[in-house]
Amino acid sequence: MGWGISRLIGLKAAVLLTAAYFAHGLGMKVLSLPLIYACLIAVLISIASHPSVDLPLLLGKASNGSFPLWSWVIFSPFLFFIHLFVLLRRFVKNEPLYTEIADGVYVGGWPSSVERLPPGEPAVIDCTCELPRSSTISENSYLCVATWDTRAPQPPHIEPAVRWAVRKRSQNKPVYVHCAYGHGRSVCVMCALLVALGLADDWKAAEQMIREKRPSISMNTLHRKSLEEWSKHLLSPSKRSGESDVSSVILSDYTRRKH
Repeated sequence: MGWGISRLIGLKAAVLLTAAYFAHGLGMKVLSLPLIYACLIAVLISIASHPSVDLPLLLGKASNGSFPLWSWVIFSPFLFFIHLFVLLRRFVKNEPLYTEIADGVYVGGWPSSVERLPPGEPAVIDCTCELPRSSTISENSYLCVATWDTRAPQPPHIEPAVRWAVRKRSQNKPVYVHCAYGHGRSVCVMCALLVALGLADDWKAAEQMIREKRPSISMNTLHRKSLEEWSKHLLSPSKRSGESDVSSVILSDYTRRKH
């Protein structure tokens, strides 16, 4: 399954602690203190993002995609690091930010500005917990499904996101599902959306459909497990337009399985 972000940030913590040790040994105590603090934050993030914990709400990202001041202050070593990491990786990788999978349905990476959005003023599903919503994106056309990088949106969160996106498409509004890079979290939700829109028979066919247009996608075991759980309670498109609410069923079943 792999530790993903937990391992990456854990390694970062080890590097920071080593740097703090050498800084202290060289008499640079003023430098060692912020390094130790950044190390402690990295350890906390590593634990919170581990699959057995999976607590994306730790960072305090609000439903409108903003971060409170306390989060920027406390988690600044991580938040600034991840911003820089995402932008640098985007600069290095020769990959389009987003890809149109079907008519008016896009998947891709974090839109840092309105210029980075697909055309048509799309409704946006944000699958990150570590990156903020651009202030240029209307809150009325925005939905946050906060998820750690390399982790999967949970079935009870996938279903409401899919319903929301289906409603937006019924209004002839484009939909953009994004995470940091458009490889994992967003692809997971996009698979469910393609099934809900009747464009794919199941999530496996949807994954193949996405891969044909965006070869760099990389869903992992967690993403596929989450989609499999979601599929067990899948409603037909006709039933989705009715009053029945499958979200509560998914939530209760998922909670029972988890415990």
